[in-house]
Amino acid sequence: MKDQGFETASVRMERLLLVSVFAPEADVDRILQKVREIDPLAQGEKYDSNAFQTAAGTERYRPLQGAAAGPETEIRKRPGVMEVSFELADDQGLLERAVEAIFQVHSYQEPVIRVQPVLTSRSKGLDDSANPHRWWNTTGDWKKAAES
Repeated sequence: MKDQGFETASVRMERLLLVSVFAPEADVDRILQKVREIDPLAQGEKYDSNAFQTAAGTERYRPLQGAAAGPETEIRKRPGVMEVSFELADDQGLLERAVEAIFQVHSYQEPVIRVQPVLTSRSKGLDDSANPHRWWNTTGDWKKAAES
């Protein structure tokens, strides 16, 4: 795999940063809104506000001496915690602003923020309007189906 990316006939693979944040469901919209104030989270030229949010899971942890909750002997099990991920340009200044913004609006004393370099796909925007596998040529958009 090439670190700087590569191209196929239809796709350009670009080096970006994948930022993942673990947060309670109540924090997710606030975190993404703050990040979008710094970066539009664009995917290609036709989409923005792109992020992925997992289903809720259970986070496990135990507060120690110095934790805001005070030390505890039992392990806490917090339901309703999700992972939210999005891509940013491989730009140190942008990443620093995004991480600081997340920290400021996250409800945790020690938020989990992970950053990984990735190669991610971007369509070259070729005309594939007749492709039988595209959603618009099959059963339609998931949103239209949900509104019915």
